Amino acid sequence: MSGDRRWYVVQTYASYEKRVEADIRQRIAAMNMQDKIFNVLVPTETRVIVKDGKSREVTRKLYPSYVMVEMILDEQSWYAVRHTPGVTGFIGAGTHPIPLSQDEVDRIMAGMTKDKDENVKVEYDLKPGDTVRVISEGEMNGFTGAVVEVNEKKGRVKFKNEVLGGAILETDYKALEKI
Repeated sequence: MSGDRRWYVVQTYASYEKRVEADIRQRIAAMNMQDKIFNVLVPTETRVIVKDGKSREVTRKLYPSYVMVEMILDEQSWYAVRHTPGVTGFIGAGTHPIPLSQDEVDRIMAGMTKDKDENVKVEYDLKPGDTVRVISEGEMNGFTGAVVEVNEKKGRVKFKNEVLGGAILETDYKALEKI
């Protein structure tokens, strides 16, 4: 087994990721393993789902049924993690866990940075061809039309309004409802 501090991937029962994370943290304290097991992480991402002009934040697991553990792999730390309730094993060849490469760790951590605004993905319930109505206060309130384009990066939607002679109007996605 290895003597370096590395990240390993542990497989869990489905939907047990958070429970396993908490149980490993408890085992670290109970078994006095703070010098061998340093961090436990369930990689997640935040998404904003926009439907009918209403948005809600949803956190979802990037890798369902997997937990990352930063540790120095030896017999004691392997035993402590492997025998945590809900853990089915380490990712690796047979009984030999294989650590993640630094590139893999960096990529996973980059997807979970603390700057939420930059990493939040927005999912829209709108696509070209859908019919929408403007529900915001202002001069376009009540206008309807067919969606022409959805710009997810800017949070803007273009739609074609027939009443104004087929004019293409653009507004914020929050100002629209699908009809």
